[in-house]
Amino acid sequence: VLRDDFRQNPTDVVVAAGEPAILECQPPRGHPEPTIFWKKDKVRIDDKEERISIRGGKLMISNTRKSDAGMYTCVGTNMVGERDSDPAELTVF
Repeated sequence: VLRDDFRQNPTDVVVAAGEPAILECQPPRGHPEPTIFWKKDKVRIDDKEERISIRGGKLMISNTRKSDAGMYTCVGTNMVGERDSDPAELTVF
């Protein structure tokens, strides 16, 4: 089972370059409990990059750069399928 509705959709974030950015989401309820990954501009984010960490529903980008700006989507997934959250925009100035 994987419900349609996210418990929390990410919201738009505006940060200055060099500041940390945090986007948060809570996936829909599901069985088994869905795991989360994030997409930026429709491409899955690789959290191997040292500036990026994903814990629970939080995407944390330390030391943001102009290139981090874009549309971010949280994806909840389990064996039944996956659901995309509403997109949130990260603006870096």
